[in-house]
Amino acid sequence: MTPSHLDPSVFSEFLDRTRWFGGKGRPYSVTDVRTVGELPGGPPLVLIHLVEVTYTDAGASPGEATETELYQVPLVYYQDAEHRLDHAFVGWWEDPDRGWQHAYDAAHDRDAMALWLRAFAAESTEGGLEFHRLPGHELDLEASSTLFSGEQSNSSVAYGEDSLMKVFRKVTPGVNPDIAVHEVLTRAGSEHVPALYGWLETRLDEGDDVLQLAMLQQFLRTASDGWDLALASVRALYADPEVHARDSGGDFAGESSRLGEALREVHHTLREHFPAETRPASEAAELAAAMTGRLETALGVVPELREHAATLRAAFAAVAKLDGLEVQQVHGDLHLGQTLRTSHGWKIVDFEGEPAKPLAERQLPDSPWRDVAGMLRSFDYAARVVQRSLSTSEADADLIDTRAQEWSERNKFHFLHAYAGGELSPEQRVLLDAYFADKAVYETVYETRNRPSWVAIPLQAVARIGAA
Repeated sequence: MTPSHLDPSVFSEFLDRTRWFGGKGRPYSVTDVRTVGELPGGPPLVLIHLVEVTYTDAGASPGEATETELYQVPLVYYQDAEHRLDHAFVGWWEDPDRGWQHAYDAAHDRDAMALWLRAFAAESTEGGLEFHRLPGHELDLEASSTLFSGEQSNSSVAYGEDSLMKVFRKVTPGVNPDIAVHEVLTRAGSEHVPALYGWLETRLDEGDDVLQLAMLQQFLRTASDGWDLALASVRALYADPEVHARDSGGDFAGESSRLGEALREVHHTLREHFPAETRPASEAAELAAAMTGRLETALGVVPELREHAATLRAAFAAVAKLDGLEVQQVHGDLHLGQTLRTSHGWKIVDFEGEPAKPLAERQLPDSPWRDVAGMLRSFDYAARVVQRSLSTSEADADLIDTRAQEWSERNKFHFLHAYAGGELSPEQRVLLDAYFADKAVYETVYETRNRPSWVAIPLQAVARIGAA
């Protein structure tokens, strides 16, 4: 691992204009830039840099640790300016052997991205980078790359119709759950995830934890986004609000059932291949205390929660009375946007877990009811987001509101019944209710801070918890 030739200020300017940098709006400085590897097979010259960001709004008091993050920045270098890449220009430096070098974000350059694909095919271990492959799929080395523009936390690059590479931008030493889970499910022959083809990793120094930089997987070119399909179903219902959800031409209940079955099978496979255990009653009490603590914090941010606080506390207190807590590997951040509908059924994607949590926490086993609750909240959001976009009379608004609730409850019922295979036990209901409430409380805080006009969506869910 060697220092980068580029001035740290160049990386700071670059980070500020990217979609995936998580420190926007916070004061920070670039405190270290290291080159961890060179892609084999060039030209062009492609170097992978790790940029250390230190936030200056953390650790201000003496003795407190500062907060740092690592971001992966792969750059492609050309001696002459490549005007086709002007939009991806990062900076330049003078190499004693190569002369002036113009640096660009490599994800935008097809010649650079082809080096990744060839390195995966060769299972290269050159240049400080280790490319790992799973058997069973021959890569199309002639496929050209296309960078997805909508990605926010990572960078995704499609290779023709053959494969998709996700470049992790914010990286943490240790095994990335997205790779670990996809590897296990792929080897187990799961039909409900895109197959993993390989991954890229390195180590900062000998003896350090592995640092996983990218994963290559099956590209589901014709797949439809689950969130978009749900919104289309809601729009079809609202177009004729006199019709009940069950009679709507866009009824989504069948898809919700199939999605519930898919999640059940994925959880079952994960339970077979990852550690699963029943933890003592003390950990159920700790979970209840954590949920209650988040509620108490939220009450200071969202005053509208106060009238429902007693009922929410009761939902969390019920968890503390459980005899134990079953945990296993889960998705950790499941919602309709993490699903894809293909001609062969539903696929679940992005097993990184909740992005805001530290990697060590995202690697821990958790209750599968967290995933179920996340999907139930997503059905609520789909119905209400479309409702908010409509311009209707007061009479129609009341009818639309009824249909929104009807669509949401219908799809939640079908998803949950398919997932559970029948009625829930009293213990399962306690956990699901608590995770559902905890998620809704989190959403009220998020919307208050980011989209205040949307806070009514989770508050409606909280109010129904209180009514129940």
